[in-house]
Amino acid sequence: MDRPGETTHFGFRDVPLGDKQTLVNDVFHSVASRYDLMNDLMSGGLHRVWKDIMITALDPPRGDRRFALLDVAGGTGDISFRAAKAAGPGFHATVCDINSGMLEVGRERAAKRHLKTQVDFVEGNAEALAFADRSFDAYTIAFGIRNVPRIDLALAEAYRVLKPGSRFLCLEFSTVEMPGLDRLYDLFSFKVIPPLGRMITGDAESYQYLVESIRKFPRPNAFADMIRNAGFARVNWQILSGGIVALHSGWRL
Repeated sequence: MDRPGETTHFGFRDVPLGDKQTLVNDVFHSVASRYDLMNDLMSGGLHRVWKDIMITALDPPRGDRRFALLDVAGGTGDISFRAAKAAGPGFHATVCDINSGMLEVGRERAAKRHLKTQVDFVEGNAEALAFADRSFDAYTIAFGIRNVPRIDLALAEAYRVLKPGSRFLCLEFSTVEMPGLDRLYDLFSFKVIPPLGRMITGDAESYQYLVESIRKFPRPNAFADMIRNAGFARVNWQILSGGIVALHSGWRL
């Protein structure tokens, strides 16, 4: 339950904690139809490489062994589709996203890829998952956890729904500390991405929020502490592309 007067960040703005989810929903409803195109344009296609690295770390079984993946905030299906392609016939993914617009895009993409039987789409909140305890073999979240109002609750839910011996993987934008790259990255983020968002989606404000939200996300060591506090063991992270992105990992043992 929210405490009166409790606030959180929405980009660089402080907003009432209870308002953030609605504001984030509005962002993704606005950009859903062009979300994947914008990912290509913003990253120069690198998001595909980062996601492939995540799937390599996930390493879903190639055989008949049953393997249930929960892909949170994965509305358009990118991670689940990649995992399904890499896995064997025992694989099944459940995409859980709070945004109905993103889920609709994902369902259409799944149908085109003939993956409707391997990938389900469920509307739900990362902070209160409607799944049984210890019901999944892996949990993935890519570029979504920074949009969750209460990250600690989302991590606790990830731990709850994972089976013992299962893995948590989080791909998220991180902190660029490489001299020179940091300045270029800031220039591109704040001067190029919002106008590009206006041109492609008709919405600059949503992309202004997205680049601001990256700067408000905890540094890798601080986020790793949050993962540990949720109960995960063997927590580590891998820096990608000079710190633009980090792949975080933890195990429920």
